Amino acid sequence: FLSPARRGSLMTATLVFYMLCGSLAGYTSSRLYKSFRGRQWQLCTLMTATAFPGLCFAIFIFFNTILAFFKSTASVPFLDLLIVAAMWCCVSIPLVFLGAYFGYKEESITFPTVTSTIARAVPKPSFFMMPVVGISLAGMVPFAAAYVELFFIMTSLWMDQFYYVFGFTLVVYVILIITCAEVTLLLCYYQLCAENHRWWWFSFFTSGSTAAYTFFYSFFWFRSLEASKMLITYLLYFGYMFLICTAMFLVTGSVGALASLWFIRKIFGTIKVD
Repeated sequence: FLSPARRGSLMTATLVFYMLCGSLAGYTSSRLYKSFRGRQWQLCTLMTATAFPGLCFAIFIFFNTILAFFKSTASVPFLDLLIVAAMWCCVSIPLVFLGAYFGYKEESITFPTVTSTIARAVPKPSFFMMPVVGISLAGMVPFAAAYVELFFIMTSLWMDQFYYVFGFTLVVYVILIITCAEVTLLLCYYQLCAENHRWWWFSFFTSGSTAAYTFFYSFFWFRSLEASKMLITYLLYFGYMFLICTAMFLVTGSVGALASLWFIRKIFGTIKVD
């Protein structure tokens, strides 16, 4: 299905793979939510099943309606939209709830130390140790690791050129994931040394900031596209780039948060308490 001669096969395979991974998403979110002692497990499962897919589907319907109004050949037929909606509602969402069911049946993730119920005051950090500064600068390193391949991917995506080097893209993707994890672990360790115990959202946004650099880069790359001056052109380009960067933000942010959770459990598990 990676052959350029089979147009649309890669997108179809991606949709089917994402749909089948619903059970894994439900299982992971439920186990993490249970470990953090969340109580609104129904809301957690519902948001896992509908938040990001619902955003993508709503924006896609909006753009497809505009394209159909202009009688563009790029608009998707109504029957295909119904098929995608049926795949989401009848397969993906039930798989998320099924995975969440088994996730809540599992034991909670154990932590090596007892957490105090009273939050400790965080000392005022220096400028370079401020979480906002770390989040703003951390995404630069993973973005630089994938910058060259990102140029060719966007060229293939928006200039209707064939793309062949999927193996090299996989290598760049692995490098991106490893870089995001390493940068997040390093900055999270510095925050813990500065007595800042609020690591969870910091680790998520630290690696997720790579998507912000990608979105800013899309503004500069748009100048080389030589697109028309119609409003629909800007809506389609920046709308779909927003969806791509949102997906990238969720992926890289999850990698950073899960890597930090594993790292903190490891370092606190080595502490000997008398």
